[in-house]
Amino acid sequence: MKKTLPEIIVSGSNNSQSKRISHLLKNGSIRKLVQKVYTSNFSDDDATIIIRNKWEILGHLFSGATLSHRSALEWSETSSGHIFLTYKYNRIVTFPGLTVHLLSGPEATDHDQCLPTGICISSQPRAFLENLQPSKERQGVKKTLERSEVENYLDQICRVKGEDALNELRDEASIQAAELDMEEQFAILTSMISAILSTRPADDLQSPVTKARSKGQPYDPLRVELFGILFTELGRSILPEVISTQSTDQESQLFAFFDAYFSNYIEGTIFELDEAREIVFSNHEPYQRPGDAHDIRGTYWIVSNPDEMILKSPDYDSYERLLKARHLAIMGMRPDKSPGQFKMKPNQAGSTHFVTPELVKGTLIKGWEMHSGLPNAIAKAIFQMFLVSEIHPFDDGNGRIARIMMNAELEKAGHQKILIPTVYRENYLLALRALSRNKNPRPLIECLMKAQLFSSQIKYNNWDQTVTDLTKCNAFKEPDEDRLRLPSEVFDN
Repeated sequence: MKKTLPEIIVSGSNNSQSKRISHLLKNGSIRKLVQKVYTSNFSDDDATIIIRNKWEILGHLFSGATLSHRSALEWSETSSGHIFLTYKYNRIVTFPGLTVHLLSGPEATDHDQCLPTGICISSQPRAFLENLQPSKERQGVKKTLERSEVENYLDQICRVKGEDALNELRDEASIQAAELDMEEQFAILTSMISAILSTRPADDLQSPVTKARSKGQPYDPLRVELFGILFTELGRSILPEVISTQSTDQESQLFAFFDAYFSNYIEGTIFELDEAREIVFSNHEPYQRPGDAHDIRGTYWIVSNPDEMILKSPDYDSYERLLKARHLAIMGMRPDKSPGQFKMKPNQAGSTHFVTPELVKGTLIKGWEMHSGLPNAIAKAIFQMFLVSEIHPFDDGNGRIARIMMNAELEKAGHQKILIPTVYRENYLLALRALSRNKNPRPLIECLMKAQLFSSQIKYNNWDQTVTDLTKCNAFKEPDEDRLRLPSEVFDN
């Protein structure tokens, strides 16, 4: 059986290895990639092969070198293909797809991590110290990150591991600074950490993230980035303004019922339609399910009350009070869910981890500031829904609150409010994930615009007729049973 050659073969001082490489070159089994490095891959381009095998190649060519400075914090080359190694001397070596900056400096110590390939990686404390050294741009890139980027890495440690982790980092950096003759950089680092932890003035901080933390309003920068993406897309999109078709109290009350019914159904609070009707309109208390009954009744109370739905929030504090009051109205029968209070423990849905408790307020503030700058009601409504859904500020009830905040924006403007019927649940959740996981806002905007159009075409002046029309549009079916059909597709004009 013919043996499969490895993708990378390196030459050495071993005569038998040199003879083997010569033989493989002669019979066309391998080709030269860079000096002393060969490959059996004749399909991929050189840059792809080098990047894929960089640790083995660098370890062979520069044995004992230490991945350092910005490369040690990023654990990779830059987007333009530059990588920095502390070595015996200074030199820039260029390979296809990779530019290696060799920097004369101290060898790896016991604190650093060494790979089997022969390359070591600066410890985290050492990497922070290295990134605070003076740096000049060469070939369009610096060996160090910008000061704000270093601060962002420190903030990330604080977010994920807590303040104690920053103090531990500072203690370890103190020891290594003495060993590496980097006391000047340690002084900068300790000042930076103290400012982030609010134990000294934050005048020298440069990152918006760390400035916010030092003021006691830390936020989740990844979520704020998502909000910025949605804000930009909503701001530049021409969105139709659909005027509400519910002109009478009866129509408004019937719409509110189905809003509460579908919104709770999405979250797993499931009742038969007639039972839900009795809970809402006859104050029926189902056996052993008083909490579920209160959830749907509380949701209905909010969405059916025009005075409640048109409440405005001229500043963040009033916005937060409104969020909490609406949460209390829905979840008041569930003391284990801390009704009316932001969460104290992290929460998640599947593999999605929502904003951690200490970042909820700061992240909401950032989102509320963006929301205030949007041009129209539908843009604000979509943004509000995603803002609350993505942060998940409460222990439970976040989806219902998100949809209430969405429809409140539309109610204030006299525009059509939005139902998310059962059959459309997966479309809605997948659209949320497209933005949350893939930074694509278009599916969410298009999903909610279709739901608004659907909601505007249903007539709500008669219970039996509304139920019949919703049934014909597949609204009550499960997502795997059928698709949502618009009334304009089903009914003759």
